[in-house]
Amino acid sequence: MALPMKFFSKLTPHLLEGLFPNYCLLCGLRSYRDFALCSLCESGLAANDACCTQCALPMPWALPNRNGLRGARCGQCLLSPPAFDRVVAPWLYDEQMAFLIHRWKFHGERQLTPLLAHLWLQPFSESAQAIDIIVPVPLHWRKFWHRGFNQSLILAAALRGQCEALRTVRLSTRLVQRHQATLPQSSLSALARKTNLIAAFTARQRCDNLRIAIVDDVLTTGATAAAMATTLRDAGAAHIEIWCLARTPAPNN
Repeated sequence: MALPMKFFSKLTPHLLEGLFPNYCLLCGLRSYRDFALCSLCESGLAANDACCTQCALPMPWALPNRNGLRGARCGQCLLSPPAFDRVVAPWLYDEQMAFLIHRWKFHGERQLTPLLAHLWLQPFSESAQAIDIIVPVPLHWRKFWHRGFNQSLILAAALRGQCEALRTVRLSTRLVQRHQATLPQSSLSALARKTNLIAAFTARQRCDNLRIAIVDDVLTTGATAAAMATTLRDAGAAHIEIWCLARTPAPNN
């Protein structure tokens, strides 16, 4: 009797893991998973579960809540609300998360993309609801040529591939154009990050009444997210979320 294809599709990952085992990038032991991160090390990652409901800034004094503390916004968002409505950043940008993201982003280890998508989707898969368009943060062509890939784009594609609710959501790489080769944000101060991105993005078409999710890797000062959100808001977007892997704490934390 012939075995169904579904049987082989379920068996293949286990065979591949047996022939080519994955080892955890953090502890070095065999992960026994499809990802290069074992379950124990994943459980030890620092969750950003007490944070501002708008910008996801960690607020350690707040009661832990995996979906953010309802109604609790940081002082900066209260004084000067950003152009985006919500940030989904499930993890703190600590030493472990920084190591994983740097291997992926700066060392060209694109095979880590499914792992990072998995980490984003673990606590926040319900956030995929009611979004019309996913927009990865675009790279200027010079940076794309130097790096060889757009990390935001491949992360966005992996999120759609792993989350059934996202597969019908349009992924747009043409809605926003980055037409200035700005300096690397990581090399600048908070004030310089804001001025570095003035007029860096342009919306190529109207997006009236649409709910948009901007995908990036890490949110630090939020300058890139704010610049893109302002551009999309000016083009008519009704609701804007920032989806990123991790959030850095305030400088004095």
